Amino acid sequence: VTRGSGQVLDEELFCDRVVAYLYSRVREQAPALFRAVVSARGSALLGFMNYDLPLGARLSGPQALIRRLGIDLSECVEEAAYYTTPRRIFERRIRYEEVRPMADDDGVVVSPADSRMFAGSLGAESTLYIKDKFFAFDEFLGRTVWANTFAGGDFAIFRLTPDKYHYNHVPVSGVVCDFYEIEGSFHSCNPTAVITEVTPFSRNRRAVTIIDTDVPGGTGCGLVAMIEVAALMIGKIVQAYAASGYEPSSQMAPGLFVRKGQPKSLY
Repeated sequence: VTRGSGQVLDEELFCDRVVAYLYSRVREQAPALFRAVVSARGSALLGFMNYDLPLGARLSGPQALIRRLGIDLSECVEEAAYYTTPRRIFERRIRYEEVRPMADDDGVVVSPADSRMFAGSLGAESTLYIKDKFFAFDEFLGRTVWANTFAGGDFAIFRLTPDKYHYNHVPVSGVVCDFYEIEGSFHSCNPTAVITEVTPFSRNRRAVTIIDTDVPGGTGCGLVAMIEVAALMIGKIVQAYAASGYEPSSQMAPGLFVRKGQPKSLY
């Protein structure tokens, strides 16, 4: 459902046939090959072939890729001539302070990404109650102390598609009270893979940031866990918080105050 118009649309999934084949026939008939593809090395190799080889950019041309993905270059920081490779296109920066302005209400929680969104709850009494459909909650956060803290809470899943801007932004204002990374696989986050593999979000490599918003200047909605999940060909989540623009950037660390709407990380 598109937010602006309320129109119901069918999403055209990127490489859907390839993903469906990988997660059905290859997964069933060649499990060793399947494991190799979703490993760190396999994901990195696929990423290199798709994003970094200049041959791919020359064959189709960057402008053709930009048009096919529907990217609005007027939002971008760099001029059109800068985008000479698929990686530069996918890692583009935008003038977010102008084109993604924040709401005036300090208590509003905002989307961390240009993405598809799905909301749910871990509370059995909630009408949005959904358990273990997208992730195994006990494994998802990786640390028992935080799993206990957020048990029964509400959640939203933000799924980035290949055409979207690949920076994450901070959804709330507050102080970072914990940050850690969890090793894992690199399953596709295509809906077909999510359904077939069952809970890949809690199996993939991910970065967990716990933010306390009940502080001076904070959003005031309690503790928030922001969990960034890697995927097939998205093998690294680079932490790069910036108080303005994109530079200078800081790593996530306890004690750091983060402001809603600012860049946090790059897939």
